[in-house]
Amino acid sequence: MNRRLVPALLLAAGCAALVSCSSSPRPATQSAAKKGFRVLEAVVTARIYDPPGSAGTTMGGSGNWFLEFEARDGDATAHYRFPVTRNQYNRYQEGQRVQLVMADNDLRDIRPVF
Repeated sequence: MNRRLVPALLLAAGCAALVSCSSSPRPATQSAAKKGFRVLEAVVTARIYDPPGSAGTTMGGSGNWFLEFEARDGDATAHYRFPVTRNQYNRYQEGQRVQLVMADNDLRDIRPVF
């Protein structure tokens, strides 16, 4: 019976070690991916439209719209490029001041600054 029990115990211990190693969080990776909720003042620097059939689009689709922004993020000037809806693309022009509402570096909303 001991001959059968030893391999089973070793297998169980190996599985437990493997599970415990894979479930531990990696702080460096998580902190780099999670930036939290931020609101930045920005200026629209470019409007880009990719027509249907161009790289990254389909022939039957309506194309892709992008807005590029320049914002102060702390002491640095950051440049962002986000895919936007057609309505947002038409609403915001180059040089317009806006607020970018971001969560974990994903654009959530664009608000005009009056």
